Amino acid sequence: MAERGEEQQQEPALKTGSRPGKSRRSPLQTLYKGDQLELSGAQKTLQGRREVLEQACLSHTKKRRVLSPEDLKHLIVDDKHGLIYCYVPKVACTNWKRVLMVLTSNGRYTDPLAIPANEAHVAGNLHTLSEFSVTEINQRLRSYLKFIFVREPFERLVSAYRNKFTRSYNTAFHKRYGTKIIRRHRPNPEAEAMEKGNNVSFREFVQYLVDPRTQREEPFNEHWERVHSLCHPCLIHYDVVGKYETLEPDAQAVLRLAAVEGKVQFPTSSKSTRTDGNMAARFFQYISPFYQKKLFNLYRMDFLLFNYSTPEYLRTR
Repeated sequence: MAERGEEQQQEPALKTGSRPGKSRRSPLQTLYKGDQLELSGAQKTLQGRREVLEQACLSHTKKRRVLSPEDLKHLIVDDKHGLIYCYVPKVACTNWKRVLMVLTSNGRYTDPLAIPANEAHVAGNLHTLSEFSVTEINQRLRSYLKFIFVREPFERLVSAYRNKFTRSYNTAFHKRYGTKIIRRHRPNPEAEAMEKGNNVSFREFVQYLVDPRTQREEPFNEHWERVHSLCHPCLIHYDVVGKYETLEPDAQAVLRLAAVEGKVQFPTSSKSTRTDGNMAARFFQYISPFYQKKLFNLYRMDFLLFNYSTPEYLRTR
């Protein structure tokens, strides 16, 4: 790792690949009430997910690399309660950011839902792990409760498409990405579509994702970047892997582990048109088997690491 200019000395490398030593009880072990053999269903589920993730990492990642602070921009830190949360867009991250703003605000906020969604995403309202020195990063990675929430990859992708490309108010995304997608992937586009970028089809979005030029030119936007690229789950040992599909009980488990369930409640969702497997299937029926296969290969690691089965609606065989 390069020298940090302001300190003019060599910092130790990030020890992100290391596993907690036997002498230290991981935060998750507080769930187990000592070393009892009878684990509850929720405890078994959380433990099982960690084991699946560890096994998948061993099976599917060959080279270990050292992370730099730059890789840690999605890891939000709560020093007061010893928490690290890796946020994944389209996986309830707005509500988790609201919860963390309540926990770190010293009483300024008490109700997560009273915090406007746009305020939850303002850079600087929460601290990320990338802001600390390497020594401070390693100390937090060793001792804090680390958690992540994931979602079925294609349901997350369809949710991102619906939110960013089919909502009239998302003009920044239409200009930034829509215009490029239409210019590159629509034969004979109209001038207005090229200027506004506000009517990208799901097929065009998929073509953009699997086009090798896309990632050569710039990294994926965080709303469709793979979870393993945002949160590095084979290098960072997450104590809890929560799932969008079991969001409320998993969120409750995290708040209980953090000993803050009396201070804050995770907001329950009131969404009536949440993107699920049936909705994803409707979007994918217009995608050719060729592009379905390419897209699956692109998100394959997220399916494997987080134990999501190949969707039945895919026609890749």
